[in-house]
Amino acid sequence: MKRRIAAMTLAMMMVLGASGCSSNTAKETQSGGESPTETAGENQTPAAQGSEDGDESITAYVGTSIFDGSLDPVKGSMSYGYPFICDALLKVNPDSEYIGDLATDWKMSDDALTYTFTLREGVKFSDGSDFTAEDVVFTYETVMENQGANENVDLSRLESVKAVDDKTVEFKLKEPYSPFLDTAAMLQIVPSDAYDSEAFDKYPIGTGAYKMVQYDTNQQMILEVNENYFGETPDIEKVTLVYMDSDAAFAAAQSGQLDIVMVGTAYAGETLDGMTLQRFETMDVRNISLPVNEEQTMTNQAGEEVTVGNNATCDKAVREALSIGIDRQAIIDNAFNGIGKPAVNFTDNLLWASTDDYEDDRVDEAIQILEDAGWKDSNGDGVREKDGVDCAFDVYALGGDQDRFQLGSALAEDAAKLGIKITMKTSTWDEATKLENSNGIVWGWGQYSPTVLDSMYNSARYLSGGYDDPSGLQNDAVDAKIEEAIGAKTQEEAIAAWKEVQKLADAEYANLFLVNIEHAYFVNDNLDISMDTQVPHPHGHGSPIVCNMADWTLN
Repeated sequence: MKRRIAAMTLAMMMVLGASGCSSNTAKETQSGGESPTETAGENQTPAAQGSEDGDESITAYVGTSIFDGSLDPVKGSMSYGYPFICDALLKVNPDSEYIGDLATDWKMSDDALTYTFTLREGVKFSDGSDFTAEDVVFTYETVMENQGANENVDLSRLESVKAVDDKTVEFKLKEPYSPFLDTAAMLQIVPSDAYDSEAFDKYPIGTGAYKMVQYDTNQQMILEVNENYFGETPDIEKVTLVYMDSDAAFAAAQSGQLDIVMVGTAYAGETLDGMTLQRFETMDVRNISLPVNEEQTMTNQAGEEVTVGNNATCDKAVREALSIGIDRQAIIDNAFNGIGKPAVNFTDNLLWASTDDYEDDRVDEAIQILEDAGWKDSNGDGVREKDGVDCAFDVYALGGDQDRFQLGSALAEDAAKLGIKITMKTSTWDEATKLENSNGIVWGWGQYSPTVLDSMYNSARYLSGGYDDPSGLQNDAVDAKIEEAIGAKTQEEAIAAWKEVQKLADAEYANLFLVNIEHAYFVNDNLDISMDTQVPHPHGHGSPIVCNMADWTLN
């Protein structure tokens, strides 16, 4: 069963969503409160859409982050691996392993300084031009020349890139850099002859299965099949991605106007006629950074004096008691309606993650650790204290993210049984850089590259002004192991070192990992989104579902 969207109603809903009628319109919102009361008239059952000329088409809400910023790969777009407009040399398969995309083969020299890629034959860009090694060289050299414009890809260790011939590219590194294959999977290729820095913000030209045909800022993106795509022609000829707030999107799905709608956990218990809730495995974890230093004034890397540290969380006993004493499953049940998996580190779908078994909710053991460290509830108010300091601290949820606030609130409720008081607050992203070194912050992390660990734990990044090393962990052994991992000459050596980084950092309890979230979407029953070829979703706020869009089919 297929039908056309009620175009006028959908346009109205999109305008409502873009206007910020909901109170939950901040950067990373995934769930909201009240839903609009008006929906589209007679169309109450969702169905995959048919366009004006009878082509197969669908309309989807996959969050708004895909509309944030540029679509230009040179500027960092889609660098977590969503190849549907542009492709990279490599891509990730459902087992989180790298496989060929625009490259069919690659090899590394014994000294780990030279990488040689063999490119796929017969590939064209959507404008009909041939894909060659020169396009790869151009893309990498352009990013090298404008490194500050792409915060997701680090090419500082790349010395040169050259075209050996039309189908062979050679990269020379200044020093061994084990995450280079991650880079090759993150940086998508643009055409050297047609690249336009301004135009590519909305209309990139790529080799992927789809091309952008209409981009309406904060309203919609319309994609159509790239007739020059080197792979099998997609079944779905047109995909419209809409910009709405989450409440308006759910209401649009209720009225049959959407074939896919990303939902936060608050909606997980709802039902939609003709749609089924599907939950997706992710590598997307939520953790709370805990400052490890005593409260003090320090000078940041910009030469400014800032307050850092926290007199409760600086005690390792408090951090350890939290890690072993809380009940993660109960927290997930309370905050997320049970959607997600308990996590004490990154996830087992990442080759480099350290995922030893654990046991939490060890309340008696946690209380004994606190007692032995001198944290007593001497006045009977339920909050421990030591040397006049309450065992209490604030935790901030960033960007108005209701799910993160709920997670922190559930943690606070559970931690109270240990005599630890956590007060939840919210902040903007800009404020976070001033708060993160003296308060707990609910973070979301998760990508294929282990360089995320460098961001989380490298002492050199402390007080850099960004979101790096927020806990202030200054551990020489961790730093040395990070350098060993980055400079490893084989992937096996690198993986072993990255796992050791986590074990050393875990022993300091600088990050309280809570949950490996699951991304949830209601999907039209007539639409098959090929779950077999979905990859574990990286941190992406909705958009990772499009990773295999070329494989989707309509029934």
